[in-house]
Amino acid sequence: MTRPLRLHLLRHGQTHGNTAGALDTGEPGHDLTPLGRVQAAAAAAALADVGLGGIHVSTLTRTHQTAAAFVESLGLTSHVHAGLREVRAGAYEMRSDAEAVEGYITTVASWIEGDLERPMPEAETGHEFLARYDEALRRAVATTGDRGGLLVVSHGAAIRTWVSRRVHDAESHPQAQQPLHNTACITVEGHPDTGWELVDWQGDPLGGHDLDDPAAPDPTADATSA
Repeated sequence: MTRPLRLHLLRHGQTHGNTAGALDTGEPGHDLTPLGRVQAAAAAAALADVGLGGIHVSTLTRTHQTAAAFVESLGLTSHVHAGLREVRAGAYEMRSDAEAVEGYITTVASWIEGDLERPMPEAETGHEFLARYDEALRRAVATTGDRGGLLVVSHGAAIRTWVSRRVHDAESHPQAQQPLHNTACITVEGHPDTGWELVDWQGDPLGGHDLDDPAAPDPTADATSA
């Protein structure tokens, strides 16, 4: 019988791309800001007692830097999975103008609402995104095994899209279209073979609302509306 696992999907800490309002989805991506490092340390403290057995990150620098706080405090190794990357911006990459941000956000919103055929211009469709994210999570589960809960440090649009389409009843959950701030965390329970159930949804930084930066444009944290 497949044993349910607890999966903590943590958005990375604030980056210089977030503060510039840029659609930064390419490799290696921007570093964390000083606030982002504080957010990461606070998130590690907040999740210190949840029984993590494995840490998994994307190929983008900001997830490695966020996970470093957990690696240091828990003595675990972080495992890299390319499929955990942010939703690729394609034609909108590194743009911060209103047209690009709207195009990116409305495409993500359409995936959240079920239109997975729609492509991000010059990038992936919703089906293609989910296929690579599913495979990355399956590899993460296989790597961690029965050693405890999984921490996945990933990205705002990617986490919300996957949760909305793969977690039971999450597509009808109003929070799927709400902002997901830096070091916000969504917790689910289940298994790739049996499906996932929503446990908790923390849209603000795990260290508290005071660690949010309302002045930062941060387009991949934005509320989605197709």
